[in-house]
Amino acid sequence: MPVVTEASPIYGLAFESLVVRVARLLKPARIALTPPRPATMWRMSRAVASLLTCFLAASALAQAAIPLSEYQQRRAKLREDLKGAVILFGKPAPPDVDVNRFRQETNFYYLTGWMQPDARLLITHDDEILFLPHHNPRLETFTGKRASAEDADIRVVTGFAKTMPLEKFEEQVRHALDSGPEVYGLKSPEAEKLAPLLAFRDLLPAGPLIGKLRIKKSPAEIEELQRAADVSVEAHLAAWKQMKPGAFEFNAQAAFTEVMMKNGCLGYAYPPIIGSGPNSTVLHYEANSRKMDRGEVVVIDAAAECDAYASDITRTIPVSGKFSDRQLEIYEIVLGAQKAAIAAVKPGAKFYGDGSITKIAQDYINSHGKDKHGEPLGKYFTHGLGHPVGLDVHDAGRLEPVLEEGMVLTIEPGIYIPEESIGVRIEDVLLVTKDGAKVLSGSLPKEPGDVERALGQ
Repeated sequence: MPVVTEASPIYGLAFESLVVRVARLLKPARIALTPPRPATMWRMSRAVASLLTCFLAASALAQAAIPLSEYQQRRAKLREDLKGAVILFGKPAPPDVDVNRFRQETNFYYLTGWMQPDARLLITHDDEILFLPHHNPRLETFTGKRASAEDADIRVVTGFAKTMPLEKFEEQVRHALDSGPEVYGLKSPEAEKLAPLLAFRDLLPAGPLIGKLRIKKSPAEIEELQRAADVSVEAHLAAWKQMKPGAFEFNAQAAFTEVMMKNGCLGYAYPPIIGSGPNSTVLHYEANSRKMDRGEVVVIDAAAECDAYASDITRTIPVSGKFSDRQLEIYEIVLGAQKAAIAAVKPGAKFYGDGSITKIAQDYINSHGKDKHGEPLGKYFTHGLGHPVGLDVHDAGRLEPVLEEGMVLTIEPGIYIPEESIGVRIEDVLLVTKDGAKVLSGSLPKEPGDVERALGQ
């Protein structure tokens, strides 16, 4: 998602906002703010204009919560053991800017913080260059002004010591090939055009290389992930208020979307799943068009993407406000499996295999409850227990061989019984901490009594 902040030049910066920011800076220093004289006011306006210019240059294209220095640190970490070059292409502009939304390729964004289309990145052990297209005045009448390598403030805006126009790209790639035998990139139509430049070298996958960095989150990333979770929780609770027999699944989606947008999160982390009755057993149901009936459960798997970071939260709730006995039985088994799995999350724990967190959840489900034929319920748990979360909802990096402090992941057991039209999934986002785990989405009720009370409010 494009990063939209108060400081974005595309959307403008309110003067009042700047005054508030300056006042906040002055307040700790106990500087008196008295009404200025007219001549002083003129000088102040020039000073504020100068400050505004610097402020825009420094923050126009980088996300406010994550400073440019952090992106620089990420690139430096990637360069440490690099024996060759990494060549990444940012996403091209959408073919129809009127109807298509631009979203940057997330590996590119992770290393640059850059949210404009058609950029390229070249990294070697000793160098890093961001390539940008020239200004296109006609296009910019539709999109707003974009940055270019020839801009006087481009180093401040991008955080790169070197920026070059796109026509310099091939020349610099040829130079970079002398830096080592390896060339890394990501599959894309643009990358396929590199073959003539690579002197018969294979383009190695850059995803795992960058994924090793992305799997553990920085404090600034954790703050963003917490915000995405908080907004998603608020949106879930708004969707719950639409629960009543005769309402449609899309009524819940509309309520979710309103809260998400009001909080400045401009898109879903993934297409929302709001499945009632038989749709609750369909893992990736996305139509969200059915009328909900009395006595059914609804699986709401929906989350916001805020400032480019995703969340991923699921709850299962009764349409009528109370679970039936059978629904409650299945629900408590899923909840018990999730609690057992969360309790096992800590640094050094295995997520997959014998003795793993996944095995703990599977064993819990298999040892509690039966289907109508007396069979264990494990066969109705038909997907993985969790995945990393970050810039992508299924984020880069792997939850193996063991968990480490700073990883962010989901725990999402489920049971789906089509013949009973009962599907239950409970999903939370967790941060692996020094001693265990913090549930970032823990403020959303999931104890059955708490769910029923929330629905009755």
